[in-house]
Parts: sequence; structure tokens; C-alpha cells
Amino acid sequence: MKYRAPIQVLVYPFKQSEEKIEFLLLKRTEERGGFWQGVTGHTERGEKTIDVAKRKLLEETSFIPNFIFQTECSYTIGIGEEMKNQYPPDVTELTEFVFLARIDQEDYPKIDSLEHGEWKWCSCEEALKLLKWEENKKALEYCYDLLKE
Repeated sequence: MKYRAPIQVLVYPFKQSEEKIEFLLLKRTEERGGFWQGVTGHTERGEKTIDVAKRKLLEETSFIPNFIFQTECSYTIGIGEEMKNQYPPDVTELTEFVFLARIDQEDYPKIDSLEHGEWKWCSCEEALKLLKWEENKKALEYCYDLLKE
């Protein structure tokens, strides 16, 4: 059996003007949990995290960023029972690396309706209210602070 590497990415696409910073959130379909999140995905064998971030952003939104970079923010999360069979038996957690991707396109994201049912550009404050996972919230706050500097 081919197992996944215990590495994922979380990408926060953002738009920035002099007045505001907005982040793109995607809402999982009800069959996939029905929660709001950034763009996420796992690595394919041998794939660099930056390449995963670019690939997932394109696959899940159709956006090509003006720039994308890996922040110094990362964290570990436990692997849920429903996902354990996708990882080697001794792996119980994975590391998620956080990226920021500047989007200057005026287009709407083109989302896969099998994976996500809604999308929304949000202020940091609004996004924090929508996000489900504490790790995602802390990562967003970290990213927002980076962009404000």
C-alpha cells in the first residue's frame, strides 16, 4: 500500500490594499465536514512543500498567486481514525506548514463542488469567527500580523 507522507500545507490566499487585508476561505461540503478553512492539501511523494502549496491553490481555486511563500508557522495535528489507514501504522500525527499567497486577480475562485460548497473573502476578524480549528486560527493571526508589518 502507498502511504501519504505525514506532511500537509495550509495556504491563506489574501488580497491587500491600503485600506484592508482579506483572506479567502473555502467551506467544505457537508459530506466532508461542512467547515471553513484555507486551502489545504497533502504532499505527493518527493514533492516540496512550496510545490504542494502552488498545486493545491491552483487545483482548489484556479488562482495563480503574484507571490507565495512559506511562513515560519507550522504545527502538528493528530491523525483522525478515519485517516489512519492512509499513513504508515506508526504515524499518529502530521505537520502542517503555513503559506501566504497574494492574489491580485479579480476573478472569482473556481472551486470543486465535490470538495467545497462555498467561498468567501473575509477580514481577519470575520475569518477567525468562521474557522473551526484552533491551529488554523492561530496560523491566520500569525499571517495577519506578518502582513501588517
